[in-house]
Amino acid sequence: MQKTAVILLIATLLLVTIGVVMLFSTSSLYAREKYGDPNYLLNRQLVWLAVGAVGFVVAASTPYARLRQLCVPALIATAVLLVLVLVFGRTIGGAKRWLSFGGLQVQPSEFTKLVLIVWLAHYLSKEKRHIEKLGRGFLLPMAVIGVFLVLILKEPDFGTTALLGMVTFAMLFVAGVRLAHLVPTVVAGLGVFAALIWQNPNRTERILAFLDIEKYKAGKGYQIWMAMLAFGSGGVNGLGLGNSRQKMFWLPEAHTDCIAAIIGEELGLIGMVAILALFVALLACGVIIAMKTPDLNGQYLALGITMLIALQTLINIGVVTAWLPTKGLPLPFISYGGSSLMMNLIAVGVLLSILRHGAAEATNETQEFFAQRQEPLPI
Repeated sequence: MQKTAVILLIATLLLVTIGVVMLFSTSSLYAREKYGDPNYLLNRQLVWLAVGAVGFVVAASTPYARLRQLCVPALIATAVLLVLVLVFGRTIGGAKRWLSFGGLQVQPSEFTKLVLIVWLAHYLSKEKRHIEKLGRGFLLPMAVIGVFLVLILKEPDFGTTALLGMVTFAMLFVAGVRLAHLVPTVVAGLGVFAALIWQNPNRTERILAFLDIEKYKAGKGYQIWMAMLAFGSGGVNGLGLGNSRQKMFWLPEAHTDCIAAIIGEELGLIGMVAILALFVALLACGVIIAMKTPDLNGQYLALGITMLIALQTLINIGVVTAWLPTKGLPLPFISYGGSSLMMNLIAVGVLLSILRHGAAEATNETQEFFAQRQEPLPI
């Protein structure tokens, strides 16, 4: 298990380092033009990195069982933040997703990801004996999750809504919720998403652009067309660090959602494969931790965090390589976005905590089980 911790730490450190370097390379020209300082975005990201590093250390050194005591208050606080976003949030690009605090932009939906996973892991492990029942095993957790998904969808943020929906159903499936409850809900959810896309011309055009990028390259397909040109220009070896052409105001959101395209252009296929290998190593560690942890809460928590990072990475790469329709999700640890970077670092800290304290929590869980049955512990 010590080896798993070392690999997890190294993979995370390398991804964050690559993120800082590529953010400066991608954003310096944009930041100088918009803010008069080429280091403006980098400095803000470094502030969040420092906060995230503190959160990482605290999460890694704190027994993760304490999160069970905090998950309900955190759930309520997150719901309040999501409501405040809808009322007082800052609108950027037609979406109201950010709150301003002392000059920093905070995105509550990023906090929601981890908070919901912590609460769901707690609930599913606590209600394990009732998990196949319709009410306590499915409707109650879905009602809680549904409230948050609706609030996020109202921003609107389709990408995060879909991401959290997929993570939720993966955790429910692994916990043993009946397919007879899950499958109809998935079908209904897909139907709702299809209806929301169909009734909005902007979303419909995005789907059409995904199906025929070249036809819509001057409109809704412009961003992905430019991303594909970036990958094509990079080839196998890349143009060299700092030598991207697409970052010169050709590729929108180059330092956020599309930073992978700039990496492909500057570092080439070799650089992208190396980064994907780091993600695979990190995710493999998450899976190992989930499989080796003896208590249910730790298993579900590790699974949820691993699924969150894996799916977000998959969606981001899928979008910039034109395998998926355009959705605004950052590349974990690398894209510009302080809230995302901080929460991902804390999430990895929780994984390390599970690795360190899993055995002790399994003992406590067994003792609580026998205490509830009012039976003596076996000697």
